[in-house]
Amino acid sequence: MTASTPAVAKASTGSLVTTQGSTTIADVVVSKIAGLAAREVHGVHDLGGNASRAVGALRDRIPGASTNYSQGVSVEVGEKQAAVDLDIVAEYGVSISDVATGIRRNVIAALERMTGLEVVEVNITVHDIHVPDEDGDDAEDRSGRVE
Repeated sequence: MTASTPAVAKASTGSLVTTQGSTTIADVVVSKIAGLAAREVHGVHDLGGNASRAVGALRDRIPGASTNYSQGVSVEVGEKQAAVDLDIVAEYGVSISDVATGIRRNVIAALERMTGLEVVEVNITVHDIHVPDEDGDDAEDRSGRVE
């Protein structure tokens, strides 16, 4: 066995730093992956606090504007590790602790699989609960009691 064998073995398992060079992953990449993974979890209505969701709603109305998958996500990325903070809106009726567990599981699995970074923590802040009647569609239909 040669001295370079361990580095080759690490490279084949997805190490970001090898004897052949290093791979740097931008914060925006990690935040997009985390945002997409969090949105996949049943019980997550949206990501972001009130202000970021309002800006996102305005952006969605602009023709040709792209979706911001990083909305409600902030990350710290090092050479080997990442930490994620998520702001979410949960669906009414779901167990928030189950949703948080699902988010952590999904985000950690996606980031570690796709980037090779070790995720040291996923912090979740629940800013609101989405109630289906709050969408506005049903509220407009019931705006007046008498016609």
